[in-house]
Amino acid sequence: MEVPRYERRNVKCLWCGERSFNGRCTSCAPGNVGFSVGVFRLRSTAMFIRRLCDVFIESLSGEERDYTSMGMRRAIVLLSIPMIMEMGMEALFALVDTFFVSKLGVVATATVGLTETLMVPVYSIAWGLGMGITAVVARRTGEKNKDGARIAAGQSFLIALVCGLLLALPAVFAAPQLLHLMGAEPEVMAVALPYTRLMLASNLIVTLLFAVNAVFRGAGSAGMALRTLALANGINIVLDPLLIFGVGPFPELGVQGAAVATVIGRGIGVCYLLFNLFRKGGIFAVGMPDLRPAWDIIGGIVKVSMGGIGQFLIASLSWVFLVRIVASFGTVAVGGYMVAVRIIIVALLPAWGMANAAATLVGQNLGAQQPDRAQRSAWWCGHYNMVFMVVVTIFFWLASPWIVSFFQQGPEADAFAVMALRVISLGYIFYGYGMVLAQALNGAGDSLTPTWLNVICFWLIEIPLAYVLALPLGMGPVGVFASVAISESILAVLCGIIFQRGKWKTVKV
Repeated sequence: MEVPRYERRNVKCLWCGERSFNGRCTSCAPGNVGFSVGVFRLRSTAMFIRRLCDVFIESLSGEERDYTSMGMRRAIVLLSIPMIMEMGMEALFALVDTFFVSKLGVVATATVGLTETLMVPVYSIAWGLGMGITAVVARRTGEKNKDGARIAAGQSFLIALVCGLLLALPAVFAAPQLLHLMGAEPEVMAVALPYTRLMLASNLIVTLLFAVNAVFRGAGSAGMALRTLALANGINIVLDPLLIFGVGPFPELGVQGAAVATVIGRGIGVCYLLFNLFRKGGIFAVGMPDLRPAWDIIGGIVKVSMGGIGQFLIASLSWVFLVRIVASFGTVAVGGYMVAVRIIIVALLPAWGMANAAATLVGQNLGAQQPDRAQRSAWWCGHYNMVFMVVVTIFFWLASPWIVSFFQQGPEADAFAVMALRVISLGYIFYGYGMVLAQALNGAGDSLTPTWLNVICFWLIEIPLAYVLALPLGMGPVGVFASVAISESILAVLCGIIFQRGKWKTVKV
């Protein structure tokens, strides 16, 4: 029996560990080609599974690595695994709170929903700030400039501290007015005010969490960010039912208990991050001299961050206009669309993790004076992301009725949700590339280009197109869903054209 070509290699025997060649083990089965071929096949499967486990564990270890010199595919995998999981942890906070609070009734659920809406601008600012921090820290890391990376980390902490205080203090005092602007009814206002005040006071914690996570992400230590969010989420999951329902010695705080649990969880997560940021012998070991304001570095981080903040705010506001157009077709249509959006956000989290990995790789490779490798790494991330998004599209088309049925909104709302999932996902093939290349531009420090592209595609194309398709052309909500797929596809094409031109390679941060 002839050994297939792919099995003709010098490896260890699965059973005895001795070296074997051309499918023959000279120790346990000398000359038995058929036996050793089967061993090699089993060995290949076992080795593949073991390698997957090893890579997974290695990606979460938090060790310092040089992503600019290792194999490109290996670098992508090691970075993307913790970043994908990190994005899942980000979504888990709101899901856990909503799950437990929903058991208290519609008023409590409305309280959480209104407060989360008020915090959307805060999340947008924190995410945008994180983009700028990741770009600068990744560039210094790629340059092998440890002093520069440490100073950038210290300045990032200063910016996040000031920004968080500016977002927290005024919001606490303005909480009643903000809830009134959101249309909160009197019975909701009575419950929501203490909850909202505490959550808005935690804007400082949220900003520090996002910013310091971005520092470690830029250095390629995505495992640190993941462990932080896992710690914060674990504490939140444990404390939520204890404080909401008053289990055992814990007081029954109702919806306020969800806020207390979230703030404690995030607060401990931030303490863990800061300990590792300032710890001697750590990746950065930030000291007091690094906290003195360095206005050139602060200016560079803020400049890149402004583009990132603009991108998130532009996207958020465009979504508000789309909801307004859908609302003209009734509450049932809005309910279906909102369910579809929640499902889409969860499905896109792994893709955002891959996009964040691309941003880090681009920044570090530019710092290492390897612009071609930076470009190739972004395209490779785009390829992998596109494959994932195609799988999601097929899954939505086949399983969307089953997914939507878990929300139990009724057949009419479910029909709108299913249609939204299927139509919007038609643009995912393009979007898989678009989100990666946009983040790659951000990682290079060119956050202004994606900002203008968002303005063009979301405000000048998506919103007018949604209106025309839905109302004058009579397509109804389907027209709104189609406008999302079309505008996202156009955004991906424009990002690809601009990224391939390569002007981002010359951006200084």
